[in-house]
Amino acid sequence: MTSPGAGAVRRRLTVATGLEWYRYRRPRFVATRVVPRLCVFVPRSPEIRVPTMTPNAPPALPAAELEAIRKAYLRPDGSIAVEALRGIDLRIPRGQYVAIMGASGSGKSTLMNILGCLDRPTSGRYRLEGEEVADLEDRALSRIRGRRIGFVFQAFNLIPELTVLENVEVPLFYQGSPRSERRDRASEILAKVGLGDRTTHRPGELSGGQQQRVAIARALVTSPAILMADEPTGNLDSATGFSILALIDELHAGGLTIIMVTHDDRIAARCERVVRLRDGVIERDERGGGSRGRDPSADPTQQLARDASSWFEPASDPSTR
Repeated sequence: MTSPGAGAVRRRLTVATGLEWYRYRRPRFVATRVVPRLCVFVPRSPEIRVPTMTPNAPPALPAAELEAIRKAYLRPDGSIAVEALRGIDLRIPRGQYVAIMGASGSGKSTLMNILGCLDRPTSGRYRLEGEEVADLEDRALSRIRGRRIGFVFQAFNLIPELTVLENVEVPLFYQGSPRSERRDRASEILAKVGLGDRTTHRPGELSGGQQQRVAIARALVTSPAILMADEPTGNLDSATGFSILALIDELHAGGLTIIMVTHDDRIAARCERVVRLRDGVIERDERGGGSRGRDPSADPTQQLARDASSWFEPASDPSTR
């Protein structure tokens, strides 16, 4: 007796398990992964990443999670002079683009310092990618800050005596990376931000927008989990600032978690989520005008899984392709 063909086997599997067969629109397929209600065919091209949904998989850890965070600045006698943060609860899923806003004295800079591991809270819990960091010693906190968080400030903070390439290498130098590895990684990142032909220039030979791109490249060279941006367009004209924001949008589209501190509503409108502080507490936590328009508390991995349905089209049987 001859063995059944692939089509017959798949039809039986569909009846037995309730699976639905889908195919990717582009030709040429490789190995498949089958899960309830979805069969994903992975294309050969390594540049295209097709999401898969695994049943009963634990949800991804948030990029940052704060619980009851308080920050008080004390007088010499130990009494409280200023309570900058008063019980902040905040959860930032991976891949989200968040704006932190507030008037002067609202606590937004203090919140950014804590999120960026530049300062410790007086009390409360802070988990960075699931790791407790609120009570770490200075050296451990510095190590985490250097590897997991990238910073972009209003001032470019470039070293004028170093070339563009050497400026971007600096974080890797402090991590003890080999010279050849530093050069290769820095060159790769500079090419991605459009400065591959400026590696031997010094900061003084660049425009303001180009210097900010160097600062962004330096922040990205360690492949951080979070990019912290504090008024990154504050020293730039409108046109140059728009190009920097467009670059940040591209980074976010690539899956990077971005926390933007700004006072500009037009910049906040580009974000998925806007957290407004007042007198050390969260006054409002709302959706922004970002292109994806997700719920502020939603996990982006779940949204990605839902979006996967638009990437596939039903086929009666994969063997008929």
